[in-house]
Amino acid sequence: MVTSRSSRNSSGRIGEFKTVQAIISHGKIVSAAKVLGLSPPAVTIQLRQVEEEFQLALFDRTSDGMRPTAAGLAFVETAQAIEERLRLLEDKMDAIKGVRIGSLRLGVVSTAKYFAPRLMAGFMKEHPDIDMRLAIGNRAETINSLKNHDIDIALMGRPAREVPVRASVFGDHPLVIIAPPDHPLASAREISKERIAEEHFLIREPGSGTRISLEIFLSDVPGRIDDLGVEMGSNETIKQAVMAGLGIAFISAHTIAAETEAGRLVILDVVGMPIRRQWFSVMRSDHAISPAMATFHDFLMRKGAMYLPLFGKLYPHEGPNTGGSAS
Repeated sequence: MVTSRSSRNSSGRIGEFKTVQAIISHGKIVSAAKVLGLSPPAVTIQLRQVEEEFQLALFDRTSDGMRPTAAGLAFVETAQAIEERLRLLEDKMDAIKGVRIGSLRLGVVSTAKYFAPRLMAGFMKEHPDIDMRLAIGNRAETINSLKNHDIDIALMGRPAREVPVRASVFGDHPLVIIAPPDHPLASAREISKERIAEEHFLIREPGSGTRISLEIFLSDVPGRIDDLGVEMGSNETIKQAVMAGLGIAFISAHTIAAETEAGRLVILDVVGMPIRRQWFSVMRSDHAISPAMATFHDFLMRKGAMYLPLFGKLYPHEGPNTGGSAS
């Protein structure tokens, strides 16, 4: 018998959402049942009821497991949005009771991991009642987390275009070219773009914010971006490779504070450098703003730039910008 949509109570629907989410996450009925604490037949029956109700298959049954159809993805997207609203409701109720302000899931691109822990510590010192969690990933992973409602706020160098967002600047993000101290250009001054383009670059993966900025910087050097350099998967790997003499790199100045202070890396004096970008706080524009999100956003706007590694020598003739950074 097909159950009418109007007769499905809210607790039953939430149970169905959890079931479909578990199947998508784990790919198999047996695995989903184990996570949910149900028997495989019970999960199968629940899934069948949903598919009968909507007269659509939510999964393709394959030899590799359960693969969500377009209907399945739409179903779980709604589930994620409902979970988000329920979490927001809990936070608001707790704020009214004065129990706590809530929770916050912060996502940062890998370049921001060099200052994000200090920033979090500063925020949590002021707001110890907020439960805060940190997720670090590359740009694509962070954007995907925003898409899936897995994080509330992201810190990144360029706002995502793949999802509707509101973005706010909280500080400078200077990009520089680095080399080992014994590099022939280490003591050179006003190195031209054409000269630096002759060097061997170590670069991040396609889609990386720093790589895109390097491509833009070298775009007017004929043929240069056709063979940009050797790809490496992380800033740490790039820094180690530069120190080993394998090439030079275009990188966020905020990732190399320790190495430049210790004299293991030098910033090359290239005309047009540093490239002055900005750090953004990004949240979905269709995401209801919780009290915790609003509190963290206010903290970023007031004090975020204070936690960025300082590179005063990059802007020797300027004071802090309007975002408050002396980077």
